[in-house]
Amino acid sequence: MNCKQNERINQVKESTLVVGIDIGSTTHYARAFDWRGIELGKVFKFSNSREGFDSFKNWMQWLLNKNNKSDVIVGIEPTGHYWFDLGAYLEDGGILLVMVNPYAVKQTKELDDNSQSKNDCKDPKVIAKLVIEGRYSAPYTPDGVYADLRVLTTNRKRIIRELTQIKNRIARWFAIYFPEYKDVFRDYESESSMLVLRKACTPEAIVNLGPEGIDQIWREVKLRAVGKKRAETLWETAKRSIGLKKGTTAAEFEMKMMLEDYDYKMTQLNSIMEEIESLCKKIPESEQLLAIKGIGLITVAGFLAEVGDVRRFDSPRQIQKLAGLSLRENSSGKHKGQTTISKRGRSKLRAVLFNAAIPLIATNPEFKALHKYYTTRAQNPLKRKQSVIAISCKLIRVFFAILTKGVTYDPAKMMSDIHRQPVAA
Repeated sequence: MNCKQNERINQVKESTLVVGIDIGSTTHYARAFDWRGIELGKVFKFSNSREGFDSFKNWMQWLLNKNNKSDVIVGIEPTGHYWFDLGAYLEDGGILLVMVNPYAVKQTKELDDNSQSKNDCKDPKVIAKLVIEGRYSAPYTPDGVYADLRVLTTNRKRIIRELTQIKNRIARWFAIYFPEYKDVFRDYESESSMLVLRKACTPEAIVNLGPEGIDQIWREVKLRAVGKKRAETLWETAKRSIGLKKGTTAAEFEMKMMLEDYDYKMTQLNSIMEEIESLCKKIPESEQLLAIKGIGLITVAGFLAEVGDVRRFDSPRQIQKLAGLSLRENSSGKHKGQTTISKRGRSKLRAVLFNAAIPLIATNPEFKALHKYYTTRAQNPLKRKQSVIAISCKLIRVFFAILTKGVTYDPAKMMSDIHRQPVAA
């Protein structure tokens, strides 16, 4: 029996007004129903503005008075970021807001009219009916330091993506105008390389600069890692380059702009990382998470940003479900299908855990031993990816214990908690 769904169904009483809203970028559509699914009033259209929100609130109050209702539940299908302002408005007004799964809306919208059609008037009804059936969940919007972490980690990911685009453009530039450059500098992002590129980037400019000129660039900033030998190698490489000779003036200008973009994004990234570190320090338990070998600041910040205050959960299994790591079985009758993870939930949280588990296996002795056990045990050995998923779930339990109980990470206890299969005689 699904007790939680029963509890949600019981929230919709005879005195409850159930409102379904189809969220749009500028305009929202709402329909209201009683606890039996009988529609009350007509479709209500309102704008995504303060005036629109106020008119929607007045409309609900009018329906409450007219139909002798005392409370209201508003259900929405989350559509990107367009519901954020409305959600905050309803929360400030003490109005209960719940969410229905977009997949559930898609699967049930044909029940009324046996049609696959989708429109702004049909969807609010489907959403409201799902709320009446208890097929909804309460939205969670992080507050305080957790809200700041979510915003900053999202911005960090965007900057990383933009930095990758800039690096790809630079790599393309080298492939066209100076393909041999990587033979001299394996990493063009090194300080010695960047100093040269800002002065001379094309083979012609480097040849004109000469070995002495190149070495002088490094000597001016007292860079000791490189010297005349590297300068001569770069000069010789530039002389025999097969890079494109046409349009070099524009090519130099292009490299200059790309380096400016690169420097700007690196400055933004460093600033965000400093702010993320400062925010994590406000959560005392985060120091214990960082004490785990193989766990870095990005993992801790990403986990806290996606989960929020862990104490709102009763069990780590709930976080596992939130991450879409709960198991899903596909069986019917005598057919035993493959068991996989559900992948329902916060994909960003799932990515944080998966990306954290891989270096843990490589650098952390106890997690490395656990991975070896999972993949080599006699009964039901896991494949490598399955083991990574299992370790991700174990990491959730470790984080949950540290964040809720304030305990110190103990490698011996972590290994002793593993339920090992008995060895057959």
